[in-house]
Amino acid sequence: MIPFLASLFDGVGLWAAFGVTFVAGLMRGFAGFGSAMLMAPIFAILFGSADMVVTVVAIELVVSLQLFPQVRRQADWQVLTPMSIAACAAMPLGVWLLASVDKNTIVTAVSAVIVAFVVLMWSGWKYTGRRSTAATVAVGAVSGAMMATTSVGGPPVLLYLLSGNDPPHVSRANIVTYYFLTQFLLIVIVLATGVAGWVALARAALLFPVMILGAWIGGRAFHGLASDRLYRNFALSVLLFTGLFGLLRGWVVV
Repeated sequence: MIPFLASLFDGVGLWAAFGVTFVAGLMRGFAGFGSAMLMAPIFAILFGSADMVVTVVAIELVVSLQLFPQVRRQADWQVLTPMSIAACAAMPLGVWLLASVDKNTIVTAVSAVIVAFVVLMWSGWKYTGRRSTAATVAVGAVSGAMMATTSVGGPPVLLYLLSGNDPPHVSRANIVTYYFLTQFLLIVIVLATGVAGWVALARAALLFPVMILGAWIGGRAFHGLASDRLYRNFALSVLLFTGLFGLLRGWVVV
């Protein structure tokens, strides 16, 4: 059993993977978002872009499975249904890109997305257009392709769903439900096409308890110490650092 676990992180270092996952858990518990964006560029370097997608999405899916029963009645299904269908329809394109594009390009792309998202969040920009079916479908399609290629499909959905006048509990329910509806299918598609193997799922199973521990500690830190402004700035600062690291590291990875 021990040799098998060691083989999952051969050439990477178990403690490096644990450390990244723990910090991602702290982010999820402290800020409520950002764990996938933090893990994705670093795991792409450690494991390769295809295995990164399965590992990150599988960890996030377990979190979604825990939260979905609590929020499903609060979600806006009129928006989520066409968005999720469009996302799932665009995933094969993203998987094709995942299989066709080299790891260095994937690392650079996901890091650029993260940096752009942080800049937009810090600027206070919001989508002000009408939530038409066409706009909803377009956001879902872009998110689905991004999720399949980089594991980070959240920025367009977050910017779109958080731009309206929905109460906070509805916005939270929409985000949790969207991920729940799309993440499982993405894992199935990536594994079925052979782009990534079952080892990526085994890594996720081993790393998930570490993320849960980090999230628990992060949640206690938030309730004990943080103001809204502090936690928002902390979360965005960590994401910005991660994105810049991925950009700079991606240029020299061969």
